[in-house]
Amino acid sequence: MEENRLERSSHAAFIRHDALFVWGGYQVVSGQDVMLPSDEIWFCDLDSGTWQRRKICGDVPPDLDGFCGSNIDETLYVFGGRDAVGYSNQMFVVDLSEVCCSWRKLTDTKGTTPSPRNKHSCWVHRDRLIYFGGYGCKTIGEVRNTPSSSFVVDEMSWTTIGNTLFRCWGWNNEVNVFDTNTLTWSQPETRGSAPSPRGCHASALLGNKGFISGGAETAQLDLFCLDLETWTWTQFDFSSCSPPGRSMHTMTSISDQTLFVYGGFSTDGNTLNDAWQFNTERGNGPK
Repeated sequence: MEENRLERSSHAAFIRHDALFVWGGYQVVSGQDVMLPSDEIWFCDLDSGTWQRRKICGDVPPDLDGFCGSNIDETLYVFGGRDAVGYSNQMFVVDLSEVCCSWRKLTDTKGTTPSPRNKHSCWVHRDRLIYFGGYGCKTIGEVRNTPSSSFVVDEMSWTTIGNTLFRCWGWNNEVNVFDTNTLTWSQPETRGSAPSPRGCHASALLGNKGFISGGAETAQLDLFCLDLETWTWTQFDFSSCSPPGRSMHTMTSISDQTLFVYGGFSTDGNTLNDAWQFNTERGNGPK
């Protein structure tokens, strides 16, 4: 049945005008990961609880794993991920307010596009998509021009994406900004105590501040804040009472100053089902 395609993981989801939109991801069928179609999006009327499927034509994205999907109003932006060929740094966009929705691959962006990656995160702030971290590939020249504290090489190999030869794979802690009005990429110079390079972390937004937790091989869960006006990082000190380290968890803002963290995988690969609440204004430990 068509409704079976509603079951999925690693998808994008957002709420707009009392409707829940769901795109992408995969299902596990007979022990194998099966990517779900990129030329459709599902939406649920939250009042009636009914689901509908809408087809999307145009420059349909390839099947992507670990992409980052974000919305501004009714427009969905999909950046990065990994397909059957390798890692991607392409941006796809679709306006879901249109009667006939059509994907568009952005090829006329300005500035320096980030290197191919997946497992990154995004904050949406003032019509900007602000991406952090992830795992991906860089050229030898890019690695030489990147501080060792910003990119940790995981392996050396080679692959060609387009006309570019990539040689180094690893984790990064870069902050890349995409202005959706001017279609321009930029990389602000940050200050303060930045998180170590990582991916599979969780992110959340409170006002003008973006938060990052987990995704690194640490015994305790860490929490960082980036001021999106001054580009200054701050690390919270929860050494006296901190949850176990984790990745692939969720972190959600539940008030103007409170974050809620749930689940994920522990550093030894076990599934977690614990929940923690952080008060970002008091700065005291989680509970």
